[in-house]
Amino acid sequence: MEPKEYIDILAVAARLKSTMRHCMVSETRQESVAEHSWRIALMAMLLKGEESFADTDTDKVIQMCLIHDLGEAFTGDIPTFLKTNGDAEIEDDLFHQWVNSFSEPQKSYWLNLLKEMEALETKEAKTYKALDKLEALISHNESDLSTWLPLEYDLQYTYGQENMKFSEYFIALRKYVDEWTERKIEEEG
Repeated sequence: MEPKEYIDILAVAARLKSTMRHCMVSETRQESVAEHSWRIALMAMLLKGEESFADTDTDKVIQMCLIHDLGEAFTGDIPTFLKTNGDAEIEDDLFHQWVNSFSEPQKSYWLNLLKEMEALETKEAKTYKALDKLEALISHNESDLSTWLPLEYDLQYTYGQENMKFSEYFIALRKYVDEWTERKIEEEG
């Protein structure tokens, strides 16, 4: 890869530093997409050495976590409760067009990774998706309850439930997060 292409790819990725998500990290500041992606990559790294993930390529999961929202560099972030199938298609199309502009071998590697992520059939893809959903729940629990929309009280218990079912580890983690949510609402609400 030539230096210009390398820097150009990083410039697009840098947009995520200032692309804000719906979730608040404090009463006055929204979380960036880059912060979200970094944290789910860290969450994936924390799975290394866990017996439940001995058969999982956690390095690949980390890669998936790092690139999963790069399409939002073109569209911005649309909260899950507002995002339509059409919005998702536009984001995916723009992301794929961008990756198709890469030189080899990056182009093929990224396209294969994206195909695996979209199929959600491998343990690696399922793990990245579960982490993506779980991080959003954790972030909401960390934010002040005054920043929650009314619909988020129910969404906090239903969001990503299906994505956790493939793993006893994630089922237990999700249960802990749900209990945390319950305590938060009781104490702050």
